[in-house]
Amino acid sequence: KLSINAFDYNCHLDLIKLLRQEGELVKLRRARQKMSELFPLTEEIWLDWLKDEIKMAAESSEREKVYELFERAVKDYICPEIWLEYAQYSIGGIGQEGGIEKVRSIFERALTAVGLHVTKGTALWEAYREFENAILETAQPAPGSIPSPEQQQVLCSQLEKIHTLFRRQLGIPLLDMEASYAEYEEWSEEPIPETTIKNYKKALQQLEKCKPYEEALLGAETPKLAEYQAYIDFEMKAGDPARIQLIYERALAENCLVPDLWARYNQYLDRQLKVKELVLSAHDRAVRNCPWTVGLWIRYLLAMERHRVEHSIISEMFEKALNAGFIQATDYVEIWQAYLDYLRRRVDFTQDSSKELEELRSAFARAVEYLKQEVEERFSESGDPSCTIMQNWARVEARLCNNMQKARELWDNIMTKGNAKYANMWLEYYNLERAHGDTQHCRKALHRAVQCTSDYPEHVCEVLLTLERIEGTLEDWDAAVQKTENRLARVNEQRAKAAEKEAALAKQEEERAEQRKQARAEKKASKKAKKTRTGDKRKADEDDEGEWGQEEGFEFYQPELPSKRHRGEGDGVLPEEDMEVETGLFGRSEKPDGPAIPKEKASTSRKDIPKVLHDSSKDKVTVFVSNLSYTMAEPEAKLRELFGSCGEVVEIRAVFNNKGTFRGYCYVQFREEEAAQQALALDRTAVEGRPMFVSPCVDKNKNPDFKVFRYSTTLEKHKLFISGLPFSCTKEELEEVCKAHGNVKDIRLVTNRAGKPKGLAYVEYENEAQASQAVLKMDGLTVKDHTIKVMISNPPLRRLPDRAEPGRKVGASLPLPRHAFGARGKGRTQLSMMPRALQRQSNPVAKAENGMVQNSPATSSDPPAEPKKMSNADFAKMLLKK
Repeated sequence: KLSINAFDYNCHLDLIKLLRQEGELVKLRRARQKMSELFPLTEEIWLDWLKDEIKMAAESSEREKVYELFERAVKDYICPEIWLEYAQYSIGGIGQEGGIEKVRSIFERALTAVGLHVTKGTALWEAYREFENAILETAQPAPGSIPSPEQQQVLCSQLEKIHTLFRRQLGIPLLDMEASYAEYEEWSEEPIPETTIKNYKKALQQLEKCKPYEEALLGAETPKLAEYQAYIDFEMKAGDPARIQLIYERALAENCLVPDLWARYNQYLDRQLKVKELVLSAHDRAVRNCPWTVGLWIRYLLAMERHRVEHSIISEMFEKALNAGFIQATDYVEIWQAYLDYLRRRVDFTQDSSKELEELRSAFARAVEYLKQEVEERFSESGDPSCTIMQNWARVEARLCNNMQKARELWDNIMTKGNAKYANMWLEYYNLERAHGDTQHCRKALHRAVQCTSDYPEHVCEVLLTLERIEGTLEDWDAAVQKTENRLARVNEQRAKAAEKEAALAKQEEERAEQRKQARAEKKASKKAKKTRTGDKRKADEDDEGEWGQEEGFEFYQPELPSKRHRGEGDGVLPEEDMEVETGLFGRSEKPDGPAIPKEKASTSRKDIPKVLHDSSKDKVTVFVSNLSYTMAEPEAKLRELFGSCGEVVEIRAVFNNKGTFRGYCYVQFREEEAAQQALALDRTAVEGRPMFVSPCVDKNKNPDFKVFRYSTTLEKHKLFISGLPFSCTKEELEEVCKAHGNVKDIRLVTNRAGKPKGLAYVEYENEAQASQAVLKMDGLTVKDHTIKVMISNPPLRRLPDRAEPGRKVGASLPLPRHAFGARGKGRTQLSMMPRALQRQSNPVAKAENGMVQNSPATSSDPPAEPKKMSNADFAKMLLKK
């Protein structure tokens, strides 16, 4: 696996664990080495590695290798346990030349790094004192002997070292300070100095201020970002750089994959401490932990330039950035711009030619080619549609190198990439030509701009006339006036035609709406007249106007009711809020299973139920339930049992058609509003193998824009969209695959209205860093012989069906918005967002039955003809013919 993907973090861990169990020490050392070259290692991994190496280190040469390993370990993260282990290991080499001084040096470095750690710093101070006490014991004279002056001097010097350690520790706010103070009182034969007591009390006061933040960290759950940020803000107000640095390091040790935290830490080091070793080390660790974040790489390049790092090292780091695997095309544009800015600052433009200038030009050319070849091939876009890199190159050539010819060539290339229709692009070139070129080229550019610009032609026309008014001859003025008048005349003519077309379309739509309204009214009148003639009573269970939920002029919010759908429509990936209802939203593809309810029996059984009109005052205690099975027996009893856990159910009104068949939706009324809110949590609960939809009961006439989407429709960097899954893949199986790349908060398998899987899923991680890593590692993965596609969740823009775009023909498919493409540039959906009703053919093709072609129905714009009245004789003739 690692030969295929060397950046598989969890695979490295598994390999190390296996080799350690098998006792393969040589291979284990090699595996750890490879992992440490790619990733900073956690405290646990380092401690295991160090303990294994310590066991094998017997000779002095091997001890030196362990020291080198410790030096690498303390650079990854600030870990008190590693520093303590380092100091204790160094004590074992005390017998070597300079051993005591080396131990003291390591202890001092450890105190500088983590001695201020409120909860864990005490252990280091105590270990340091124990070491010095052991040295003191060796300096004591033999019992009964009188020490020489040299021995007395050594003894006093050692005692002073221990006194100093006590005083330094008592001046720092640490847990269990009282015990350390009591120990000092007992150990010291002299009274404690007033200065030490004053510092101790001051540290105690500081500890009381820190305790709430430490307690909050102790009680919080991972990742504790809010608690750490509050602690950082507190330390920033105090302004102690060492304490600020330590709390940042503590936060990063637990949140090493949070780019924003690294960015804030690096910004503090860049602006406040400005210590080269600290700054560059922090930047290096940031990009190793979050290599997909382009902002961290840019800050690293700037810091290296700021601290005058060699050019070869900066160039090498830029190459690493290009191979970091950014998830957006624009990230590559940003890193190239940052590197080109650095190269430009190296050039001395007072010289006509130099090595640095040639390197800059070569880098510009390479950047343009890289975006064209590498980035466009991967993301299907360059990330730089406005050609900003080429524009900067042209500015450098014109302003700094006085090479307008090269600048014109570059701008000619820019315009051929689809930018000639934008006025701002022409004016940008015009300003450059105006500042560093000549009037003739300015005039030529503006004439071309007048001809080509399609967004703001008036603007470029005005600029051309202004140029000729100031510098042009009479012939130039006449030519400019004629050209601008002709252009604006054509533009106004096109706009007038577009306005007429739009008005005509609007009028046609109004006429169609009026015809549909008239047709509905005639159909309703015909239906009433027919019922009046036959003398039938209205049934309470008819789903007609005036009944529960269908009162005339009143429409409930029913987000998931089925509508008719043409065969073959709606293919492709749906946006997240529509994903689960693709089949049902546009109609059923098959009839419901199960035994059919006898028509006469069903109709008779509900014939005498009185009609109940809707009471809008009960909307807040009512929920609308849909997507139920049409064959559900006794839906009232079934749903009363299901919703009884939410609160007292007052009434359940199931909706039936005029034939007595359950229509799959109903209204559930509760006694309390709180119960209705709890009922909404049952949305998508499986009932008889189908996901039940539960939504608020809302009057759409009063709230036409009211929508309830359970899922976000915007870019969610912490959530993944996975397609291509096998239909047999379960939630548990997918979680097993995904949890290897981070902490999975939620997994949602997408199903249709019937509860059948669609091979799609949404996976939510704790943060965007984990999601980004999962995209890099899971995209193209094989699951049960299916190759899956993984991308950041970025549903396409949802268009409202009742708001037609001006100037667009009815039935024409709407273009997808730009952000309808996923994080990798691939299309997230091929579904047209045009309402289905507008896409239907006005004259459907007639279906053939028994070899006979039926008459085609009337168009949607024509009102249906009133049915011809038939006498008993007519019915008899019709039956005899059949």
